[in-house]
Amino acid sequence: MKQLNLNIKALVIKLILTLFLGSVLWVLIYRWLPPPATLHMFKRRAAAGKQDLPNKTIQYTYVALEDITPNVPLAMIAAEDQLFLKHDGFDFKAMKGAFEHNQTSKKVAGGSTISQQVAKNVFLWHGRSYLRKGVEAYFTFLIELLWGKKRIMEVYLNIAEMGDRIFGIEEASRIYFKKAPKDLTPNQAALIASVLPNPVKYSVKNPSGAILRKRRRVVLNMRRLGGVAHVQSITAKNIK
Repeated sequence: MKQLNLNIKALVIKLILTLFLGSVLWVLIYRWLPPPATLHMFKRRAAAGKQDLPNKTIQYTYVALEDITPNVPLAMIAAEDQLFLKHDGFDFKAMKGAFEHNQTSKKVAGGSTISQQVAKNVFLWHGRSYLRKGVEAYFTFLIELLWGKKRIMEVYLNIAEMGDRIFGIEEASRIYFKKAPKDLTPNQAALIASVLPNPVKYSVKNPSGAILRKRRRVVLNMRRLGGVAHVQSITAKNIK
């Protein structure tokens, strides 16, 4: 019995080490290579199939941060995570506020940072279980440690859904504005950022009054943060 317990213990340790090393390797690979797809993309494609939509394709083209105007990361920070360049992956004040809000409101609020959203979208499934949140925290720690802010922002701008099965700023900018992401104006970048985190419900092409009001707030926040100078540390090559 003692030998059996030792064997089980050794097996558990090996399993934990394998999972740990595998996750680190996975994160390191995506430090240099673009994610070919995400679980969320597959889920959205499957949902389109069930609805028997005429166009079921996922539109996703990866583009380097150097080929995106600084207006875009600035708009995303202004809309989603204004402390992105300062925190270590977690905004505990925002998380506490979201938790307290969700205790008394049917409308669920999120307190996730951009880093947490990348960890969830690239490595995990969507859901609200404590297990997924725990694994999300682990991957958030890894990408902050092994990627850094520039890579996190680049991946975010490519894998975030910005319309119905439209993933990433390359596809969004060409579909909505018929231009490359390096040519987006501050207002256009802010409009795309304003439909997050629900780009299926809200439209860039036909924005509601609420979205237009949010865009104005995002543009004001972009100015308040200091304009593109605020993101110079991650987009230095983009600054002219």
